[in-house]
Amino acid sequence: MLQGLVLLFGFQFTGELLVRFLGLPVPGNVIGMALLLLSLSLGLVREESITEAGELLLKYLALFFVPAGVGVMLYFDLIAREWLPIVVGTVISTFVVMAVTGWAEQLLGGEGD
Repeated sequence: MLQGLVLLFGFQFTGELLVRFLGLPVPGNVIGMALLLLSLSLGLVREESITEAGELLLKYLALFFVPAGVGVMLYFDLIAREWLPIVVGTVISTFVVMAVTGWAEQLLGGEGD
């Protein structure tokens, strides 16, 4: 499991470094996930080497939302003042994500053809 955690955090760290040094407008963890996907696809990393570590992180995923919940409580007055843009942005982005996901599924040859 230690090897899997090192691999997962190594890809995240590499993504963060690339973002910092190249000035990319994408979060480092997204770049790290893309690098991990590429490595898995090319066979550079075996799925079995990260499975146990990934399952451990998923088991405790709820704990990763505690800081966000605390942030909501901390900035409740700001959220109360700016609720309309937050709701509009959330609704619009939800529909955009659903549309892009459906388009990508059709493009990749999903069952809807």
